[in-house]
Amino acid sequence: MNLVTWGERVSFGPMGTRRTEKRLTQVSGRLRELRDELAMIDEQLAHLVDDAEDLALRALVAETPSASFESNDARKHVDAMRRHRDHVVAEIAELEVRQDELLDRLSAS
Repeated sequence: MNLVTWGERVSFGPMGTRRTEKRLTQVSGRLRELRDELAMIDEQLAHLVDDAEDLALRALVAETPSASFESNDARKHVDAMRRHRDHVVAEIAELEVRQDELLDRLSAS
């Protein structure tokens, strides 16, 4: 490998290519896992939202402290699941950017 100065294109050679391919495989695998997890989260979130809406309606009708507590608790679970979903979506976006960078690096070598 030749020494380069700033702004010049870097050649990684066969070792760099192998390393890039390995990282690309790891990123692709993690993306697959996260997309599967996101599908599961969306399914769970739909059920949690339905349950929370039912409990909110019951709390309005019953007007008891325990019904209100259950409704608030269900809403907190929905909020927590939404935060988790947002985190997974953000991680997927980061990994997609990383995957694009690795593909660019691989095509440049």
